Amino acid sequence: MAEWTTYYQNEDEVEGEEGEEGEADVRYSGRDSLIFLVDASQSMFERGEDDEMSPFDMTLQCIRSVYTSKIISSDRDLLALVFFGTAEHKNSVPFKHVYVYHDLDTPGARRVLDLHSFQGEKGQTLFQETLGCSADFSLQEALWVCSNLFSDVKTRLSHKRVMLFTNQDNPHAEDSGKARLARSKASDLRDTGVVLDLMNLPKPGGFDVSLFYRDIITVDEDEGDLGLQQGASEKLEDLQRRVRAREMKKRAQARLSLTLGDGVSLAVGVYVLVRSATKPYPVRLYRESNEQVKTKTRWFHAETGSLLLPSDTKKAQTYGSKQIVLEKEETEEVKKFDEPGLVLIGFKPLERLERHHHLRPAHFIYPEESQVTGSSKLFTALLMRCLERKVFALCRYTPRRNTPPRFAALVAQSEELDKNRVQLSPPGFHVIFLPYADDIRSLDYPEKTSAKPEQIDKMKEIVHKLRFKYQSEAFENPVIQQHYRNLEALALDLLEPEQIEDLTLPKAEMMDRRLGSLVSQFKELVYPPGYNPEGKGAQVKRKSAGDSGGGGAEKKPCAEVPEEELRAHVKNGTLGKLTVPLLKEACKQLGMRVTGTKKQELIDTLTAHFNR
Repeated sequence: MAEWTTYYQNEDEVEGEEGEEGEADVRYSGRDSLIFLVDASQSMFERGEDDEMSPFDMTLQCIRSVYTSKIISSDRDLLALVFFGTAEHKNSVPFKHVYVYHDLDTPGARRVLDLHSFQGEKGQTLFQETLGCSADFSLQEALWVCSNLFSDVKTRLSHKRVMLFTNQDNPHAEDSGKARLARSKASDLRDTGVVLDLMNLPKPGGFDVSLFYRDIITVDEDEGDLGLQQGASEKLEDLQRRVRAREMKKRAQARLSLTLGDGVSLAVGVYVLVRSATKPYPVRLYRESNEQVKTKTRWFHAETGSLLLPSDTKKAQTYGSKQIVLEKEETEEVKKFDEPGLVLIGFKPLERLERHHHLRPAHFIYPEESQVTGSSKLFTALLMRCLERKVFALCRYTPRRNTPPRFAALVAQSEELDKNRVQLSPPGFHVIFLPYADDIRSLDYPEKTSAKPEQIDKMKEIVHKLRFKYQSEAFENPVIQQHYRNLEALALDLLEPEQIEDLTLPKAEMMDRRLGSLVSQFKELVYPPGYNPEGKGAQVKRKSAGDSGGGGAEKKPCAEVPEEELRAHVKNGTLGKLTVPLLKEACKQLGMRVTGTKKQELIDTLTAHFNR
C-alpha cells in the first residue's frame, strides 16, 4: 500500500536519472551552457553571386534550429545570443558595439520568434535599422561580455562553450593592440574552462585561420590540428552539421579499464552513439500555478498503516518451502560478479561475427588519457593492428559493479572525415554484445511448398530493380516528427502545424516505372489465372465438386442454429460461444431486424427476444 505525494521540483537539483537497462547510472551536477557570439559587421550581410543567403542569415537559421532542438532534447541547457560589431550596445559593462540580444537562459518559443523576425532580406533590413553595423569593435570586449554572462548565472555550470560566427579571418589587422588583447582574453577563458569554437563562414578569397584565430579558438586534445584545418561552411547544411557536432559536450557513459594482460591496462570511456528516438514522457504540472511537480512514493504497512522506512523493508526469495530473507547489502553482493571493466580474452577473425549475434545497440569506447597516461598510444596501436589483421577482440565486459558480465566483441573503426575536415566517424572500437548459448534457439519451421527455379529467378529480377542505397538517417520517424511539429505550432501560436512527409511510405509510381512488365510476369508464374491480389478478400477461385467449367468460387452458406439450442444458450448465458455470422443468421431466422454488427449487440437482441 503506497501513498503518492506531489511536491515542487527544484530546478537546481542535481540532474540525471537512472537510465534504461544497459545505460550508466551517472549523475551530472550542473548544466551545459552555450553562447552564440555572432559577427554583425557589414561583411556578414553581403551575399555572393551564387549564394542563396548571406552569412548572417545562414547563421541565424542555424542558431534557430539549435534553439528548437534544445527545447525538445535538452530543455534545461542554457543558451545566449550576443552580437558584436553593432552600432547599438547592450551589456552589463557596458562596452560599445556589443549587444546581448538573449541572456544566458533556457530556450523558449519567444526566442525562436525573435530570430525569425531577422531572417530574410526584410529581416536583415530590420536588424540594420534597429541595431546597426559598425567596424569599430573589439573582440576582446565581446569575449569579456561572454565571460560575464557565465559569471552572472547562479546555477552551477558543468560545461561552458562559446561559438563564434564570423567571415572575417583577421578582424584586427590594422590594430595590433586589439589583436593582442583578444588573444589574452581568449587565453583567460581557456584557463577558466570555457571552450571557444570558430564557425568560419564563406569569405571572398578564402578564410585563413592562421592569420588570427589560430591563437583564439580551443582545439580538443583528440582532434589535434584538425580544428584548425576545417574550411569555411559554404552551405547551411554544412554549418548545421558542424554546430551539432560541437554544441553538446561528449559525455562518457562510464570510464572503465581495458585489461590486455597481467599488469597491462588502459583507461577507456564508454559512449552511446545511437539511441532510439521516443516521445518524451509527459510532464506533470500543478493545476493552480502550472509549475512542474514530481511524484514521491511512500510505503505503509498493509495491516497497521504505519510508515515504512527503507530499513524496515527486506527482500525475500522462496526456495522449496522456506522463505529466505536477505538484507540489502546481501542482495547487492549476490549480483556482484567482478569489478567493472573490460578484460581481453583473445582475438577472432571478423568473419566469425555473424549478423544474428546482434542483441542490442552497441556501445563505443575511446581512450581516456586523463585517467591513465599512455592510454591513447596503446589504444591506437591495438586499433591499427586489428584493422590491419581484420580481427575483433573478444572481451568480458562488466559495465557496473552490480551487473552480470557479458561477452563482447570489440570491432575496430577507423576515422572518417568529409571534404570540410569535419569528423563523420570517430576512431575507436564498437562494443558488440554477444549472445550466450541460451539466447540462440533452433526453430522447427513448418514444411512449405518450395518455389520453382523460374519463379525465384523472376523475383531476383524484381529485387534487383528495386534496390537502392539505404541510409538510416534519410528515414525519420513520422509519428515523432509530427508530434514535435504539433508542439512547435502550439508554442509558436501557428494556425496549423507543419505537415511532414512520411518517407517510410513506398514510392508506388517510381516502383511501377522501374518494374514495368515484371510484375505481370511474376503473377503469371506464381498465381493461378484470375487471381487479383488487390481485390477484397484476395481468395483463389476454386471449382465446386460438380462444376467442370471455370466459374467463380461459390459462397459457403452459414450453418443454422436450431431455435431450441438458441433458447438453451440464452438460459445458460453461453451465447458468447457462437460466432458473429451464426448470431446474425439466428436473428434472420427469427425474423428480427439486425441493427448492429457488434457481437454484444446481437447477443442483447437475441436475449431480449427469448425473455419476452
